[in-house]
Amino acid sequence: MPELPEVETVRRGLAPALVSARFAHVDQRRADLRFPFPADFAARLKGRRVRALRRRAKYLIADLDNGEALVMHLGMSGSFRIEDGVGDNIPGLFHNSRGKEAAHDHVVFDLSNGKRVIYNDPRRFGFMLLVKQDLLPVHPLFRDVGIEPLGDDLDGAKLARLFAGKKAPLKAALLDQRLIAGLGNIYVSEALHRAGLSPRRAAGSLAHKNGTPSPRADLLAGAIHDVLGEAIEAGGSSLRDHRQTNGELGYFQHNFRVYDRAGAPCPRPGCGGAIKRIVQSGRATYYCTTCQK
Repeated sequence: MPELPEVETVRRGLAPALVSARFAHVDQRRADLRFPFPADFAARLKGRRVRALRRRAKYLIADLDNGEALVMHLGMSGSFRIEDGVGDNIPGLFHNSRGKEAAHDHVVFDLSNGKRVIYNDPRRFGFMLLVKQDLLPVHPLFRDVGIEPLGDDLDGAKLARLFAGKKAPLKAALLDQRLIAGLGNIYVSEALHRAGLSPRRAAGSLAHKNGTPSPRADLLAGAIHDVLGEAIEAGGSSLRDHRQTNGELGYFQHNFRVYDRAGAPCPRPGCGGAIKRIVQSGRATYYCTTCQK
């Protein structure tokens, strides 16, 4: 499933096509994806202008000019492509042509600016909803979602407050979407290695007894910002199905330090350890037992 950097990459790719454009025509080619489409989905979108395209956790949200929001989730294999008459000859070292099998093109948005945005989803685990914008904060998808890990909301002090008194393993706490929105398995493993923290460490150890952040909390907050920022700039990680909206592969996977590198030497200079794979809460965890404490 695409993680936060992949979803943010898709948002940035879609924004120039969608924002300020109207839906001239919407071709909904099936009744459902993971869930049924909203009633009169195509008719409710036709003629509406997209005022903004934002991301909350791993969801894309298009704010419309009638007060509704188009909420989109990519699921396991969902993706968008943009056709603008220029063609799909896309330069770049990591270019890979997008699948265009019509059977998997489930929604086609024809826009007033002449562009066409196509949602393709072979596994059909993605979905689209229409929700009133002022009800988004209390909608079941969003009401219990934690803080965003990008920007100034996440720092060492906030991590200490979130994790104070928690005995759960640090990795499990970081993946808890009620605490921090959008962090996934890959980037948590990478951030923990950069911060030199074991995924087995108790989450509460990031806070002193008086609730103030330990130096470890500041290190981890910085590592999360760095890893997510670098992954977004790299276009995300292409492990299975993820592609950018222009058809290029993301390539942060070439910068993985620990993820999927079991048995490889630890890349930290002078460490001398090796990467180990364990399973936590049914998810693979990769870390160095020597330098991550």
